[in-house]
Amino acid sequence: MYPVDLHMHTVASTHAYSTLRDYVLQAQTCGIRLFAITDHGPDMADAPHYWHFVNMKIWPRIIDGVGILRGIEANIKNIDGEIDCSGPMLDSIDIIVAGFHEPVLPPQDKESNTAAMIAAMKNGLVHIISHPGNPKYPIDIPAVAAAAAKYNVALELNNSSFTTSRKGSEPNCREIARAVKEAGGWLSLGSDSHTAFTLGNFEHCLRIMKEVDFPEDRVLNVTPRRLLEFLERRTGKKIAEFAELMA
Repeated sequence: MYPVDLHMHTVASTHAYSTLRDYVLQAQTCGIRLFAITDHGPDMADAPHYWHFVNMKIWPRIIDGVGILRGIEANIKNIDGEIDCSGPMLDSIDIIVAGFHEPVLPPQDKESNTAAMIAAMKNGLVHIISHPGNPKYPIDIPAVAAAAAKYNVALELNNSSFTTSRKGSEPNCREIARAVKEAGGWLSLGSDSHTAFTLGNFEHCLRIMKEVDFPEDRVLNVTPRRLLEFLERRTGKKIAEFAELMA
């Protein structure tokens, strides 16, 4: 059980079913100390308006002892790695997860998918690439893992990809974990919860990590301190309200 979950959706993304408060209550039950709300970027059809992201600054940093990161699952929009997170949104957001979604950028050939993903990492805004093992978007996995290590971007193991979404991801996820290990990069674990009841569920991610003997010291979710220090190195910003989570 790791106490940090870095990918989930609320009712602000209308295909999800839980509120921020629902997640806090579940976090207290399952031992999550810090989580990131990452509703879809505004280019998705059912995503919140960009004002939703600008206004996240009104959220409390800690609710009943649980830390809340203000995040987004942005969309990679084109081969140049542009994402739908910019301008005033950036002033309110702590963590940017970004990935491919068919309504925004339909699957391309392997070369184009790889180029778009690497460009998104190189552009400097993205902290985590979501569900890179999606078989609908073939990529050059060693090249992506090497770029992720170079640009200090984590690649995600997404637990939902093994259960309800992106079926057929497992072989790619296993190869991604091996490639990240070889490149010396970071893994991020995300439940990709669309209901609070699956918060912190990394069952299949942990199985893949065990199969490839992935080093725990390269997993962002192991402690709140590790994740927060990663973000501080990336953004230059220290979130003072999270001091109690750094113990």
